Amino acid sequence: MTVAVQTTPRRALPGTPARSVPAVRHLARGALLSLAALLLGITAQLLFLSGVQERAAQHTAYDELRSALALGTAPVSQTDQQGRLLAPGSPVALIDIPSLQVRQVVLEGTDSAVLTDGPGHRRDTPMPGQAGTSVLMGRAAAYGGPFGRLADLAEGDTFKVTTGQGKATYRVIGVRRAGDPAPAAVAPGKGRLVLVTATGPRYMADGVLRVDAELVSETFQTPAAVIRPGTLPEAEQPLASPAGVPWPLVMWLQALLVASVAAVWTWHRWGRHQTWIVFVPAVAVLGLQVATRTTELLPNLT
Repeated sequence: MTVAVQTTPRRALPGTPARSVPAVRHLARGALLSLAALLLGITAQLLFLSGVQERAAQHTAYDELRSALALGTAPVSQTDQQGRLLAPGSPVALIDIPSLQVRQVVLEGTDSAVLTDGPGHRRDTPMPGQAGTSVLMGRAAAYGGPFGRLADLAEGDTFKVTTGQGKATYRVIGVRRAGDPAPAAVAPGKGRLVLVTATGPRYMADGVLRVDAELVSETFQTPAAVIRPGTLPEAEQPLASPAGVPWPLVMWLQALLVASVAAVWTWHRWGRHQTWIVFVPAVAVLGLQVATRTTELLPNLT
């Protein structure tokens, strides 16, 4: 005769450490935390922080330009007083469009990095107020969207651009999108300004908007061009994205992933309160850095 012996599952004794979470699960949860931090960071960067960043850069550029105008050292050509090409991001002009309540410092260059700080002057065109066609480009939505309302300009509207040579007054002669006919070529000795931005839903540019304006004030002296028209790199063309591998973004992404995995691991090993205190600020800062580098990859007119 056999006697059945009933066994019961063994319970962990008090004080026995819980089974450790597998490494794969740590990585998966860390990746999800990284993704959440990245999405929140991009949202905050696009909707709020990029505009704050642009305004801060504009204040700095305005102080620099005002000082240069007072000293008579503001640039009036593609080169500085030593004959060197102007550095990208150098303040070169102040554009004032009363009907749009736009007052922005114009920087030299039109790639994505320059246009995060304000409108840019296309380097292979004359300075505003000079003979020929000058081109200014600006973002429509991100980083304050300084040129976001250009489509509201109407024929006959006037605005001014201040450079080291004085104030130039322009009158709008047309607003055009892709497929619209371009105005007649500018007459010799006359000046024109083209304002360029993006069209389409916010942060999802699908075309280019151009506002043509003729110079109605006296034409300034026009120095000889150093950069020939049509020779700019692709990164400075309308709707262009930064060229090359975004190494800063890659490094910040790696740091965010490591911090997120470490946060998940310490949550199980150390405790939730300690994890919140130590890792939430770190993950938030890293997520914001990644978001900033990600938005810099947007097309330059977005």
